[in-house]
Amino acid sequence: MQATIQEIADLVEGIVEGDATTIINRPSKIEEGGAGSITFLGNSKYELYAYTTTASAMLVPKDFQPTRPIIPTLIYVEDVYSSIGILLERFGQQNAPFIGISEQAIVDKSAKIGTGTAMEALAIVKANVSIGQNCQIYAHTYIGANVRIGDNCIIYPGVKIYHDCVIGNDCVIHANTVIGADGFGFAPQEDGSFQKVAQIGNVVIEDEVEIGANTAIDRATMGSTIIRRGVKLDNLIQIGHNVEIGENTVIAAQTGVAGSTKIGKNCMIGGQVGFVGHLKIADGTKIQAQSGIASHVKQPNTALFGYPAFGYRDFMKSHAVFKQLPELRKRIQQLEKQLKQDG
Repeated sequence: MQATIQEIADLVEGIVEGDATTIINRPSKIEEGGAGSITFLGNSKYELYAYTTTASAMLVPKDFQPTRPIIPTLIYVEDVYSSIGILLERFGQQNAPFIGISEQAIVDKSAKIGTGTAMEALAIVKANVSIGQNCQIYAHTYIGANVRIGDNCIIYPGVKIYHDCVIGNDCVIHANTVIGADGFGFAPQEDGSFQKVAQIGNVVIEDEVEIGANTAIDRATMGSTIIRRGVKLDNLIQIGHNVEIGENTVIAAQTGVAGSTKIGKNCMIGGQVGFVGHLKIADGTKIQAQSGIASHVKQPNTALFGYPAFGYRDFMKSHAVFKQLPELRKRIQQLEKQLKQDG
């Protein structure tokens, strides 16, 4: 992509302050910059770099007020992160997708492949699979029997989709993710061993879902594990059997969700959060990283922190006290000593 600053501003509905005619040919980090690049200031922690970056243009929030001279032309926008997302997608379109189905792909004769769908070498498509239009199936993917995939999906290298699973339209699944492996179901026996419980359900992923690399989503024991429309999952996440994740919920890396837990819509879940099984989490819940969720969250838009997690503000107050415990203990001992002397 190559465009003037004004053309970029028009794309993101921004207002230009500076030379709008400069040509931009690439994005850059704010710390690095460089002539012909565009960067962004989305977090006030990085404002110092705004005065030293050599980028030609910079996206800034509408309320940004420079306190020093600044090199780049500024583009004031309503939402910096949404705007940079639009630009990065446009720059990313420079990498032309591959076309056609490789002769080295292994596609069962009963599979139905939509118009415009492309497939790289060593992709395997089993019996009765249905893949929609304009999908990109990368090398070393495995798509099991009876799987259905919608239109405009991207399946990156090494993804494994087990039999009977369903993927909606406009989904992106990153490398080495596994969808539809057996749920963790074992029945304890009298002799101390465990008998496997057959996992005969599937996984249903609705439209516009993106799943990071090396994430595992287990198939249901019966019925479906469901990832609703617009969900975004990071890398290295474990989703247990019969879990349901509501629309437009986002989950960061290394989170684990145990079986049959239902997470609501528009939730924001930090990294390394752990959920026990069979919980219900209300819509709009926000959970800080490394929290442990051991009970239902019934009130929508609750913010939680800690292990086990409790109210965010209560946790921060408690944490502030916790850091002072050695000093508080010393003061209590001094007061006790003083009371004995006075008595």
